[in-house]
Amino acid sequence: MNLDTFDTAILEHLQRDGRLTSAELGERIGLSASATHRRVKLLEQAGIIAGYTALLSAEAQGRPSTVFVAVTLADQRQETLDRFERALARHPEVTECYLIAAESDYLLKVMVPADDRYERIHRDVLSALPGVRRVISQFAIRPVFRRSPPAAPVVA
Repeated sequence: MNLDTFDTAILEHLQRDGRLTSAELGERIGLSASATHRRVKLLEQAGIIAGYTALLSAEAQGRPSTVFVAVTLADQRQETLDRFERALARHPEVTECYLIAAESDYLLKVMVPADDRYERIHRDVLSALPGVRRVISQFAIRPVFRRSPPAAPVVA
């Protein structure tokens, strides 16, 4: 699907506020509510808009500390990767996981519950996962910002 300037504007506005009505969105980009609604539905059907979500406060969830963890596995065989990923998926304190091309194999985002200590997660969860050779933890001091990537450029 080729995106024009209206589509790009829709995506930019929805990334900032996914709760905008078609009328509000249309007013901001210079289209009628019905034309805006049609465009949003086309963007959804094309898979460009994959869904909508609410950004929850880490503090309100009782997970005030964020730790970024680089995990290196013993080897990179597919079986090792699969076993690690399946086991990791069972731990809700790990909120994001990326297979990366770096010195480490994975980068994790771990949200530490207020009534817990990261030491337990490191010892009992991360270090105990299958295939783990090394775990390097980096504690976030505070979030500076969190946002979606910019909308795709217009393709003529």
